Amino acid sequence: MDMNSTTDVRLGSVAHLLEGLATRRIDVIDLTTKLSHATPTLELPEPFANLIDFSLEEVSAYDQPGPYWKHHNIHTGEHIGTHLDAPVHWITGRDGKDVARIEPNRLIGPALVLDVSDEVAADPDFLLDIHHIRAWETAHGPIPDGGWLLIRTGWEARAHDRQQFLNNDETGPHSPGLTVDCAQWIAEESPLSGIGVETVGMDAGAAGAQEPPFPAHHYLLANDKYGVTSLRNLSQLPPTGAALIVAPLPIVGGTGSPARVLALVNA
Repeated sequence: MDMNSTTDVRLGSVAHLLEGLATRRIDVIDLTTKLSHATPTLELPEPFANLIDFSLEEVSAYDQPGPYWKHHNIHTGEHIGTHLDAPVHWITGRDGKDVARIEPNRLIGPALVLDVSDEVAADPDFLLDIHHIRAWETAHGPIPDGGWLLIRTGWEARAHDRQQFLNNDETGPHSPGLTVDCAQWIAEESPLSGIGVETVGMDAGAAGAQEPPFPAHHYLLANDKYGVTSLRNLSQLPPTGAALIVAPLPIVGGTGSPARVLALVNA
């Protein structure tokens, strides 16, 4: 195939995608939690410092400071709502990429949806292990290069209530996550670009007691893999066949960023 033919094929693929979007043969599913002052955010215990919640500061509203426009200053932490964790977020990835340096092609890829919502309904501290992923592969095929493993836990049903979403009690937070072995396998052996979760962070609520602590952060971010959190609408995605688009702000030096996360699925 000559260069012109290759270009035609590529352009044809893009045209096919655009036609599918225009004719609604491809649906766009928004997986993003809306940002507001009420968006549930991580609460670290003392003596650790917490990020600020999201808020808007009005600068003008069709008035004297700006008679023809309305605009705001945004006040937010990097890791608020649906957000991406970059390698430099964690000590094991401190020499890795900030958000602005993550290659765009790492932020688009096949979406693989693994449903463990029944297990989490029975045990909010449920931990996904390698054998769960192997069972998914037996049913749906091997994990493709650059894929994103989206872990459907049903946790989004709690998102309307901060207390239920964070699920703290006198022993600490309780929410699902990964075993240490699973986190290490995803980071060091799988071809995935990253994982996506419905919870406030990509580790389990009680992950501080695992060894090493917070293994998803520890292993994934050390190996140039990423996590997106607080996802919604995973129930609208098939186990395979969807494409994921993760769109964080390219913050220079940023350890993470709120992100718009979209999935493309056949209608």
